[in-house]
Amino acid sequence: MHFSIREPGKHSDMASVEAIHQEVDDTKSTSASRTFLRQFRKNRLGILGAVLVTLIAAIAIFAPLMITHDPTRIMVGPRLANPSMEFLLGTDHLGRDTFSRVIMGGRIPLLVALASLGSSLAVGLVLGLIAGFGPRWLDNCLLLLFDTIRSFPGIIFALAMTALLGASLASVILVIAITSMPIYARVVRTQTEALRSSEYVAAERSMGAGTTRILAVHILPNVIGPLLILVSMDVPAVIAVEAGLSFLGMGVRPPTPDWGAILNDGFNQVGQTPWLVIAGGMPIILATLGSTFLGEALRDIFDPKLRKDL
Repeated sequence: MHFSIREPGKHSDMASVEAIHQEVDDTKSTSASRTFLRQFRKNRLGILGAVLVTLIAAIAIFAPLMITHDPTRIMVGPRLANPSMEFLLGTDHLGRDTFSRVIMGGRIPLLVALASLGSSLAVGLVLGLIAGFGPRWLDNCLLLLFDTIRSFPGIIFALAMTALLGASLASVILVIAITSMPIYARVVRTQTEALRSSEYVAAERSMGAGTTRILAVHILPNVIGPLLILVSMDVPAVIAVEAGLSFLGMGVRPPTPDWGAILNDGFNQVGQTPWLVIAGGMPIILATLGSTFLGEALRDIFDPKLRKDL
């Protein structure tokens, strides 16, 4: 017969260490959430930005319930009509209801921003963590990749890609995602390199914590703040790029309603009516202001040097 001898307190000690880690993580999460909400409530421009962004997102999501006419329906009679009770923002040169086109057109920038920035953020976060925490040769290879992508001028790269792949929504999303990814990856890499040699990471290593736990618990929460600031600040740029490509006829294809396309129609008809330019430009201005105010509020909260009180 074979007998196995267990160390009496080994498993219980490991369970106690894990319980302590979990309790500390929960406490940090609760404290960080309370601090964030307290700081955000004091920033009036940040609240205004959040309201604008939420309002634009809600309008885009529930657009089919808010439109008064079919945004693609061509009507022979009321061409370039002024605003009225029937057509709240008038009509364009094809008799289409401008209000319905503006409401439905908000879906395109929202989709492009979410898809392009979300994908570039995810890829940049992973590659940045690998570059900052991995071996030096891998870091150098990834830096070469980031610098190669960033060496192309953004607008030239966008025009080349849309000309190569064709004018479509997928082309716009791909262009923005590729050009934005190196920025996020470099920020994550820099933060990770600074944190990997910190004392609390060394303490975690001495307690037996693995690479996955260190990255998920100690590195990721410290790099996500600057990334959120960058993403919120990049939303206006994404909207401008998407609207610019649509304005040039290299974005979404007609008759899909889009703010850039409406602005282009208004530019061509500005001598007869100013309402198309106003209708196409005002949503872009509001979306830009909202995202900028929200990004500045997040910067003030996540940057310790700018906090007014803790």
